[in-house]
Amino acid sequence: MRKSAKRNPHEEERINETWLIPYADMLTLLLALFIVLYAISSINTSRFEELVRSFRLAFNAGFGILEQASLFEQGKSQTKDRELEIGDIPKSTNQLRREEQQHLEELQEELNRYISQNGLTSELEIKLNHTELLIIIRDHALFDSGKADVKPEARRLALAISQMLEDYNDYEIVVSGHTDNVPINTPEFPSNWELSAKRAINFMKILLENKAFDPSRFRAVGYGEYQPIDPRDTPEARAKNRRVEVAILRKYSDVTETVPAAPETAGTVTAAQLSAAE
Repeated sequence: MRKSAKRNPHEEERINETWLIPYADMLTLLLALFIVLYAISSINTSRFEELVRSFRLAFNAGFGILEQASLFEQGKSQTKDRELEIGDIPKSTNQLRREEQQHLEELQEELNRYISQNGLTSELEIKLNHTELLIIIRDHALFDSGKADVKPEARRLALAISQMLEDYNDYEIVVSGHTDNVPINTPEFPSNWELSAKRAINFMKILLENKAFDPSRFRAVGYGEYQPIDPRDTPEARAKNRRVEVAILRKYSDVTETVPAAPETAGTVTAAQLSAAE
């Protein structure tokens, strides 16, 4: 009878440790998952989709943990690139037009408050239409009859308007002079063309004393008696027609037809030309 083989006591105490391998893999994957979840703590649908795609590719192709992390970083980089591209998309014309409308309405309200607070309702009028914001100033508020020099007491009004326009210094601004149909013939002003142009230039000069403005965006135009508000030949109508207008031209006009620019005649002077002449 054979003797039974003597068992080694160390062999009986050996424990099967093969389960540690999948357990370690699972812990590693969980750690990676929580790190990723922490990294995308803010809800972002596109990032989450990139995450799902990265894990799907990793599990299907059998990538290692480091390769998964690299794949996720690549997906995150692509997502950031797409977000930057979206941020670079310019605003639509309609959106820009709405924002401009809001800004010009705010300026109109500020000007109307100034008019009301200073009792200037008979001297100033503000109009906002689809091409411009228009400030209409009656001539008796600025000039003596037949003169083009801005009255000293009117400088305060011009400087106040200039200050309110500071935030709109990236707009084109046209200062236009208008007279009534009563002829004038003096050594200084042979006709209403010269009188209206000189009044516009003098008022524009006061506006440009504000260094916030770019003179290249300004124009002074003299229309003489040829752009009347009221065509009637009455004292009241002539008083309305004698005026200086400051037009802040819209950048995004909502009209389909192009508004014709003022013709470059002897009655039109840009601020740049005026500076060069001086």
